[in-house]
Amino acid sequence: MRSSRLPPLNALRAFEAAARHASFSHAADELGVTHGAVSKQIRAPEDDLGQPLFSRSVRQVKLTSAGKEFMAEIAPALERIGAIAAALRHGPLEETG
Repeated sequence: MRSSRLPPLNALRAFEAAARHASFSHAADELGVTHGAVSKQIRAPEDDLGQPLFSRSVRQVKLTSAGKEFMAEIAPALERIGAIAAALRHGPLEETG
């Protein structure tokens, strides 16, 4: 049984897009949601982790040290999920064994 609790996938996607763009608005545009929705999605893992992932100012967001550490793990994981999904869309993978 899994001992760790995963954040919702939408929250991870919102976090990764906002971190990559350094903007909640640009992340919202990419994801097809509102700025407020991105902000709310990001608050969920921040509340769960008990620390901010972004420092926020009027027109800019910047990753905190915790945010940088989170991004270093989240971005490659989402990339791998996307890659395997794309491969499976093109047909079943060969079975080994």
